[in-house]
Amino acid sequence: MAETCIKTRVDGSIAIITLDRPDVLNALNSVLMAEVTEAMKRFTAAPEVRVIVLHGAGRAFSAGFDLKESATKNYQGIGQWRSVLEYDFNFLMQFWDCPKPTIAVTHGFCLAGAFEMALSCDITVAAEGTRFGEPEVRFGSGMVALLLPWFVGPKAAKELLLTGNDKIDASRALALGIVNHVVPAGKEMDKGMEIARDMVAAAPLSVELTKRALNRTYEMQNMRQALLAALDIDALIEAGAGPERTEFNRIRKEQGLKAAIEWRDARFKQKA
Repeated sequence: MAETCIKTRVDGSIAIITLDRPDVLNALNSVLMAEVTEAMKRFTAAPEVRVIVLHGAGRAFSAGFDLKESATKNYQGIGQWRSVLEYDFNFLMQFWDCPKPTIAVTHGFCLAGAFEMALSCDITVAAEGTRFGEPEVRFGSGMVALLLPWFVGPKAAKELLLTGNDKIDASRALALGIVNHVVPAGKEMDKGMEIARDMVAAAPLSVELTKRALNRTYEMQNMRQALLAALDIDALIEAGAGPERTEFNRIRKEQGLKAAIEWRDARFKQKA
């Protein structure tokens, strides 16, 4: 399959997937998601590949799911939304479920669905200046893969998700355990590749089985069941389309996505 929204290459035993829609901050549309999934299947099956690195071209890792594309859809009812969200959930969780280590190398923006994608990877590297967060509650949407509480604990997760804060800087992300390393801007790929090479140098069977054991630790705490239960609630949120979501969609349709985001953010600016 010809790649139109991503680029892939293999450097020794390290596979690199580059999100390549820089003009729209690598927004995750259906084509990009299909291409990433195909690349993940190919690299997972390739014995010469030992680690998979994910990063974004241009000014950002990714701004999240493509809201312009979603505006063209007309999903109705919980059943349709549940089916759509299951696809999105499986896309995000494939990095967690991959038997080989996955590394997210982030810069610029890492928001919403892209934030969940980075959390799903085993290791996350951030450039200084990277902005993280999930703004979904600010426009009446919900989280697809509610991974954050498993990394930061309930207090921080509730603060970040219930406010929709999408301005978490890299230093706070590091303090919270959202990322493993923060490096000077422009050096993030070097750090990601350094970690990948250390993993490649280790015994491959030990690496694979240790990742499996680590993931099982969370599975035995019912992480998967909790995530799927949260997905059920997300389907209710999306199907409900409250007044904030309705107004956001109206502005997006009539004035464009930029105007809708400005309306969303204006309600959260501090008043003098």
